[in-house]
Amino acid sequence: MRRADRLFQIVQVLRTRRLTTAQQLAERLEVSTRTIYRDIQDLCLSGIPIEGEAGVGYLLRQEVNVPPLMFNEAELEAIQVGMRMVQAWGGKELSSAAKQAMIKVEAVLPERLQDYQSLMFAPDFYIDSDEFKFLDVLRKSSRLREYLLMDYRDAKEDTSQREIRPLAIYFWKGTWTLLAWCELRDDFRNFRVDRITGLINQQRHFAVSPGEEMHDYIAMMEAKYGTE
Repeated sequence: MRRADRLFQIVQVLRTRRLTTAQQLAERLEVSTRTIYRDIQDLCLSGIPIEGEAGVGYLLRQEVNVPPLMFNEAELEAIQVGMRMVQAWGGKELSSAAKQAMIKVEAVLPERLQDYQSLMFAPDFYIDSDEFKFLDVLRKSSRLREYLLMDYRDAKEDTSQREIRPLAIYFWKGTWTLLAWCELRDDFRNFRVDRITGLINQQRHFAVSPGEEMHDYIAMMEAKYGTE
């Protein structure tokens, strides 16, 4: 990471947290605490209102507006590849948003990066047009915490209808998977989105239920399989 990028990142971290130690900054930015101390000193000398001390932590005394740094080629490529994947596999609404976001990114690129194009692509010509048709509904209902009545066909072609609380959507092993709390089974269940045959919004919101949330599922999986 370039030093200018690191200084920018330090300010951004301090803007979003109340008190941050040099050790926390060092681990996040993958440098030594000695480097962080030196960077903090240089930021203070440049007029950034940081207060605190070594061994205690640092914070910003007031809001600071720091102009964003321009992307390097690797960062721009990451954005391009990510946008292409969203356009291909993210559903109609996110696909449209990704296209508009990329137009805005390209509009502010310096001349040296305007013609840069990653050679990693996410073609969508082979995708069944119905494969992701429920993604927009699932994404919104997960965010708004809305009950859904779902028609589902499993790998054995058996069908079922069940009321679910959509919690999150994951893309892994080449397909989208819905994590939900299933009222029928009274437990967490994962459903392949391409096997959903119907969805009805129940027009009801579900409350936070301890032990039945996304973070509870993640904790359960970590306890069962461990973490790297």
